[in-house]
Amino acid sequence: MVAVKAKNRLAPDALIARHAAPAGGAGWAEAVRTDARARLAATGAPQRRDEYWRFTNPGLLSQDVPNAVTPAPHEPVFDGVDALRIVFVDGVFAPDRSDDLAGEGLEVATLSDALATDIHWAKDLFGVLEARGQMPVPREFAILNTAFAGQGVVLRATGKVTKPVLIDYLHEDASADAVLRHIVKVEAGAALTVLEQGVAGARVNSVMEVEVAEGGAFDHVRVQGRDHDRQVFTAAFARLAATASYKSFTLSMNGVMTRNEQVVEFTGDEAAAHVAGAAIGEGSFHHDDTVFVTHDAVDCESRQVFKKVLKDGATGVFQGKILVKEDAQRTDGYQISQGLLLDEDSNFLAKPELEIYADDVACSHGSTCGGLDETGLFYLLSRGVPRAAATNMLVIAFLDEAVQEIGDDALADAVRERIAAWLDRRAEG
Repeated sequence: MVAVKAKNRLAPDALIARHAAPAGGAGWAEAVRTDARARLAATGAPQRRDEYWRFTNPGLLSQDVPNAVTPAPHEPVFDGVDALRIVFVDGVFAPDRSDDLAGEGLEVATLSDALATDIHWAKDLFGVLEARGQMPVPREFAILNTAFAGQGVVLRATGKVTKPVLIDYLHEDASADAVLRHIVKVEAGAALTVLEQGVAGARVNSVMEVEVAEGGAFDHVRVQGRDHDRQVFTAAFARLAATASYKSFTLSMNGVMTRNEQVVEFTGDEAAAHVAGAAIGEGSFHHDDTVFVTHDAVDCESRQVFKKVLKDGATGVFQGKILVKEDAQRTDGYQISQGLLLDEDSNFLAKPELEIYADDVACSHGSTCGGLDETGLFYLLSRGVPRAAATNMLVIAFLDEAVQEIGDDALADAVRERIAAWLDRRAEG
């Protein structure tokens, strides 16, 4: 992890001054942004001494300007998928490279257009889920996003949308500082899949707010691109009504600093949320998954499955919490985090938590860390498989429990192909 000197740390006023307030918002949107700036002034940037930042230095995300990052070639993962493609270049919507913003059973708009409209359904979500997710753990970079995000996409599924929405990020400016906000509403009985691929900038702050109504289904698959020196903060805030389904998977490869947060709240009975991730990195790679799931309804299910493969001094972090409130009876909560260390210099730091106030629950968590399966490696070597190929086979098998959380087999296979390609390049090097 790159060290950040104290002089680069920002006080609240400096953190606010880092971005210009977007222009053209309707009165309700400006009120939300003004409130967010006030909240940010009260909290300031997170500090390393904060409980949920003690494994990760937030300095790269809060310094006044991002470190320049030479863009790596864009390697699309989902271009073979028939999808509605929405393109952002260095964090700015590119209409000339995007498809028409229309789909059957789907309403699509840019964030700037939605927030400039006096009456818009996004009013019920923009900044609302983010603010709810600030308790009991403050999430300052998400507040920053609410205050200053001017780019993003707004999606409302009114039926079962058969064609996924692909948000494609292109990085061209070495100093691009992208702040993106996506808002998703899945109506009762509707279904929507959102895909994300690529790197939006040298430094990225991206927040997604998702509301899934009764019986709705939302699937999210994200691949975070190749730029090794990128600095990324993402947060997803999800609220689930009765019998709703929420599935989110992220593949991360490379990145000097990545912090992915997921905040999920069950407000209706018999809902389900699956949150998963696979990460592979080497050297200065630092990757942090922080998840907070609140069960506040009966008969709900949550799964957290995270796997990280680390080598050459890389660091992986997992912080996952399941909070079961007093009336959330018959909760089924599962959490697993595992680190595979390919050398003695890498680190996997885990903080799994259960906080349970109901008495009829089935909750479990587990975390392990270790090296390659020596028995499996010996078996493959004894049958003539070269060591590099055998190692890659074991790595792919290790990560596959997380990949299996993707509900669509074709999307899961696309992710597996990207993992294999990354490993093959390292083996050749």
